[in-house]
Amino acid sequence: MKFKLLVADDEKNIREGLAAALEMDGYEVVTAADGAEGWKRFNKGDIDLVISDLRMPGMGGEEFMRRIGVETPGVPVIILTGHGTVENAVAAMRDGAYDFLTKPVNLDRLSLLVKRALANRELALTHRRLEEELEHRKHFKTIIGTSAPMRRVFDTVSRAAPTRASILITGESGVGKELVADAIHELSPRKGKPLIKVHCAALAASLLESELFGHEKGAFTGATARKRGRFELAHEGTLFLDEIGEIDQNIQIKLLRVLQERKFERVGGEETVETDVRIVAATNKDLKAEIEKGNFREDLYYRLNVVNILVPPLRERKDDIPLLINTFLKEFARENGKKVEGIDEKTRSRLYAYDWPGNVRELRNCVESAVVMAKNSVITEGDLPPTLRQGGEEGWIRIPLGVSLDESERIIIRDTLSFFKGNKSKTAGTLGIGRKTLHRKLVDWGEADAEE
Repeated sequence: MKFKLLVADDEKNIREGLAAALEMDGYEVVTAADGAEGWKRFNKGDIDLVISDLRMPGMGGEEFMRRIGVETPGVPVIILTGHGTVENAVAAMRDGAYDFLTKPVNLDRLSLLVKRALANRELALTHRRLEEELEHRKHFKTIIGTSAPMRRVFDTVSRAAPTRASILITGESGVGKELVADAIHELSPRKGKPLIKVHCAALAASLLESELFGHEKGAFTGATARKRGRFELAHEGTLFLDEIGEIDQNIQIKLLRVLQERKFERVGGEETVETDVRIVAATNKDLKAEIEKGNFREDLYYRLNVVNILVPPLRERKDDIPLLINTFLKEFARENGKKVEGIDEKTRSRLYAYDWPGNVRELRNCVESAVVMAKNSVITEGDLPPTLRQGGEEGWIRIPLGVSLDESERIIIRDTLSFFKGNKSKTAGTLGIGRKTLHRKLVDWGEADAEE
């Protein structure tokens, strides 16, 4: 990274001399003849450090430094001063200057100060970035995954969440669409307001309409009092509509109006209710295919699908399976009061090779069942549910269609290692690779210690 410095001094020879010396140190340098010009240049936003004379016509160094401290705290300012104004320079340090130098400037001393100031600034920025990253990542704590497909999901969520845009989360059942909706709300400016969830597939059309928009007393049999709907309850917050593809055409029309006008009427009512709600919807259906069939309105689809987040199925992010297994193992061992500490290699290989049609939900249930049924501290194939124990013969490796070459390599190595009961020499010999190569791959996958 090449740092950009700003030198502000009303004496041209000093200004240009300092700039030349600093450029020889490898910095990019811009100059200003006074504080006002310096402030204008600083406001472009790409200055990493400022060197400013204390006494300049118009805006002096103290005012210049004060403005920098208010607008962009953390940018170091080195003050230049004559011998007669050292006390003023010391006062400037109390007000936030990094350090000061007296004129004529000792260039070696200046070079050292600049290096130190920039090193401190870079350290502070790194620390701040780490803190921001930790704060940011905690909102994804319920979404487990470090694979490339999941990193893309995290990136999209991070960019879309702070906006007002409607979001459509798509993906198969069990991939964790609701967890993504939770993260979107937590990363949005609405996080202090309600997050209201509606599972559209669980309610009949008449009940869903009342659930969403509320109803007036006497609107239908059993409506003994006015009821506020989910849109009212979610005012200024987020409304998550799960399985949006299941709603019928009449409700689609009302939902479209709310998205367009932010207004609706309760069932059986005439009063118009205004609402400020951010819509996040989810579906496991192909809504474009549903549009072709006449089951879903195209205009509503485009209103909902301003930002699309596709959550990948587990078979497309198998790199996350070991992390998911370990997380679920600890959770269910703690919940059930059992000392289950791990899974043997053969069982891990079987779990990794399985297609997981039910995705993360199925894996979670599988691990819970295995923990409950485990007889020892290590889970074996016999502890798995019947569907996982079936299929696959001794001596065969099962590689599902659609996996990448890297994933195929991992399956082959894991299953071969399991077949030879962890013997790396036999595994390497069978696969035609060096033992060190095998060990390096296992280390890269987090399945072996770096030192053997």
